[in-house]
Amino acid sequence: MSARGMLSVVGTAVGGLIGWPADQPPPADPDALRELFGDLGVAVGPDERDLSAAVRSFQARSGLAEDGVAGPRTVHRLVRSAAQARDLRGFRAA
Repeated sequence: MSARGMLSVVGTAVGGLIGWPADQPPPADPDALRELFGDLGVAVGPDERDLSAAVRSFQARSGLAEDGVAGPRTVHRLVRSAAQARDLRGFRAA
């Protein structure tokens, strides 16, 4: 993941943790989201609807409101899940 993409995703996640205004969450970078889903083994197509469907599915599995929008809470959980998946892959490879 590019440094810029990671900063965008992390900024979105941190914004959710520190109480970013609910009516104006920072946007999550679509490319960074696709890369995070890739870390989870989920291929997301290039269309915006593909990304929204992946987000909605992730939200359903994570107990979040299923709106298909990668808001702060969704991004925070996605970042955590992707990091755990990377750690597990590293553990298996060791």
